[in-house]
Amino acid sequence: MRTREQIEDALRNVIDPELRKDIVSLGMVRSIEQPEEGRVDVVVSLTTAGCPIRAHFEKAVVESVRALEGVQTVTVAFDVLSPQEKQGLAQRLGRQDGLPEGALAAVKNVICIGSGKGGVGKSTVTANLAAALQSEGLRAAALDADVWGYSLPRMLGVHGRPMVSAERKILPLDAAGGVKAISIEFFLNEQDQAITWRGPMLHKAIRQFLEDVDWGELDYLLIDLPPGTGDVSMTLAQLLPQAKFVIVTTPQPAAQKVAARAAETAKRFDLEIAGVIENMSGFTTPGGERFTIFGEGGGQQLADDLDVPLLGKIPIQEELRVAADEGTPLVLDDPDAPAAQAIYHAARGLIAATPQQLAVFQPPSGPPVPAVTGTALPMAP
Repeated sequence: MRTREQIEDALRNVIDPELRKDIVSLGMVRSIEQPEEGRVDVVVSLTTAGCPIRAHFEKAVVESVRALEGVQTVTVAFDVLSPQEKQGLAQRLGRQDGLPEGALAAVKNVICIGSGKGGVGKSTVTANLAAALQSEGLRAAALDADVWGYSLPRMLGVHGRPMVSAERKILPLDAAGGVKAISIEFFLNEQDQAITWRGPMLHKAIRQFLEDVDWGELDYLLIDLPPGTGDVSMTLAQLLPQAKFVIVTTPQPAAQKVAARAAETAKRFDLEIAGVIENMSGFTTPGGERFTIFGEGGGQQLADDLDVPLLGKIPIQEELRVAADEGTPLVLDDPDAPAAQAIYHAARGLIAATPQQLAVFQPPSGPPVPAVTGTALPMAP
């Protein structure tokens, strides 16, 4: 028979994708029994009874323990941490407002889309990339984390006030092409209302978007970051386990150098950069003449400097802007347009660069999650 220590070492390969730690360190392994030779029975305590990735935990436990020599059979049972155990775990993790309730547990890939500066078309890329992924048969959602400069509702053609589920979770709205969407606009009294919040309110809103929304099972959650490398970007980087970054830049050196700072923020928090997308890469006239209005090669240079792929080069096309203003992403309105084809190319590159399974086996990394305070968002009954 294997020793308890050997079995626990094997179980350290099983990672809670939201808390970023293994189930042994989290105290989620309730018991380990060996009723007979070659058989191991494990009881795992979940943070919530309706954990959406229960089956993934079961598979991970079985595969990890069965890899031990002499183990032929592994059975897995589940219970739920008591309120006192949850409180103790939250304190150990430095989470003053409690543990996440599984909102992101069934999201396979969280992709932060940043630029370092404004005006490079990051939101347009996010909206169209989400719609392109959905068109490729994947379940995609877009989170508008640019609280001051929110624009995804207009670009995805979706407005309104979200409803709340029986479990008191915010239900995202269905946008163009079936993309699920959440934005601060959905909680305001007026469309295009100005936001004048300071840091704590922003942090609380972002945290609610991540933890209090019923995202369900998703292949991709795309997060449209605000410009720069300030508080919101750092909070997202710390709160999002196993997230990846996509950097959007224009070809000009000024934008490329600033975008490199966004990449530096991702690396500082041990977050992988999935690739670079170059927007506004050139304009081609109806007669076929091409003008490099914003320069040439900045996206490739940034990708080379970061040693990541250049996922796509999106040309300047008036129809891309018009479609965004009208609330129908160009990839849906005219998928054969040059800009739409470039975005589809980027979407397929992103698919190739990201796992299609939940990251319950990935080792945790990054600094501890900070405590965040603020006021809850208003929600429809």
